Amino acid sequence: MTATPPPHPVDSVTDRFLGHRELLFSVVYNMLGTVADTEDVLQDVWLAWSARHRRPDAEPVENARAYLVRIAVNQALARRAELSRRQESYVGTWLPEPLTAADDHAAAGAERAEALSMALLVVLETLSPLERAVFVLHEVFGFAHPEIARILDRSPTAVRQLATRARRHVHARRPRHRPGADLHAQVTERFAAAALGGDLRTLLELLAPDVTLWTDGGGKGPAVSLHPVRGRDSVAAVFMAVAGALPAQGFDLRHRRVAGDPGALVLADGSPLAVVVVDLSPEGDRIAHVFSITNPDKLAGIRPPAV
Repeated sequence: MTATPPPHPVDSVTDRFLGHRELLFSVVYNMLGTVADTEDVLQDVWLAWSARHRRPDAEPVENARAYLVRIAVNQALARRAELSRRQESYVGTWLPEPLTAADDHAAAGAERAEALSMALLVVLETLSPLERAVFVLHEVFGFAHPEIARILDRSPTAVRQLATRARRHVHARRPRHRPGADLHAQVTERFAAAALGGDLRTLLELLAPDVTLWTDGGGKGPAVSLHPVRGRDSVAAVFMAVAGALPAQGFDLRHRRVAGDPGALVLADGSPLAVVVVDLSPEGDRIAHVFSITNPDKLAGIRPPAV
């Protein structure tokens, strides 16, 4: 007796999922801000997708992209509640997990390059989970409000209201017009060299008077403060102390793309010690925010550069 073949060839099921994986990764990462949780969500999406196609009575999925995005977004919303509970007991400031690439052309796919800037991800942390989902789907990936309504099982009117609130909240905290990428990269490189080299004059030139330093060590990595440090003189003093504490040898500085920003990767004996990203003022002539991630759990996925 001949066995009944599966309704869809296994390779076809896998290929259809992999064809949308980078889009799913970027959507979920921008909703959650952690690589580890994003990978967990994508594993759950794959299990749901493959299980559906193992059912003999399963109807064909005509629009795999829409189907997979719906599963991913709702899995991410469920994961968001757990992540929020973890953040409540987190030691010090919580920052998004850095998503790095070896250079500007090393993103795994076009959609992954849509990862938002560190500063915008920090702003998105202040939105409700549904507002964040709507903002990411509409503003970043261009989903129409009726599509988002079907994904979230909400009415189009409710989605438009969520979109309006989210957009107003984000734009109030982050102006639309930002400096160009080349200028951002130049300032980042000058800042990193000055901060690690103890160049006080250059630091004071680069930092805005009301600059804020955010350091995320998670209670495991070096962190100058459990709270943000504000003001040019205070932030410059922090980096002068950091430069003085660094060994003369044994650390290295590399420039990496960090999500949507130029960034600096600091290595100690070949292992990641910190990822630093700066955010410029709208005028582009001063650094408004410095984000430093030193929690080793958040740096574990960064591969040391080849020698």
